[in-house]
Amino acid sequence: MRAGPAGYVFGRLRHDLAGQSPLQWEQLKGTLEKTLKIYIRPALLLLDELGYLPIDRRGANLLFQVVAARDESGAIVLSTNRPLGDWGQTFDVDNTLATAMIDRLMHHGEPILIQGDSYRMKDKGNE
Repeated sequence: MRAGPAGYVFGRLRHDLAGQSPLQWEQLKGTLEKTLKIYIRPALLLLDELGYLPIDRRGANLLFQVVAARDESGAIVLSTNRPLGDWGQTFDVDNTLATAMIDRLMHHGEPILIQGDSYRMKDKGNE
């Protein structure tokens, strides 16, 4: 976590090499409630590349806690290359959790589908 302009807080929920998210480590240490507040407090939370790496059941449940706690209190911008119908696979084949997460994200949200070539690959043909 780091502070940004005008009091914004930036953070990442990245997995380490063992496949653990910071939330999972904090749960093991017994400091999960304190860490959850860090992700719930900002006006805007960015979740980038959701589904790029698989999320085990425990990690999915913790991410759901963040999304559910932010429902009605803060905005979430989420990027993913996975169709919503595949989220059950993303969350350790838990279709119930995936459906509940999508429900909360879409309650006041709107999907924006971006089609076309990847921005990161735009100069690939010029090399």
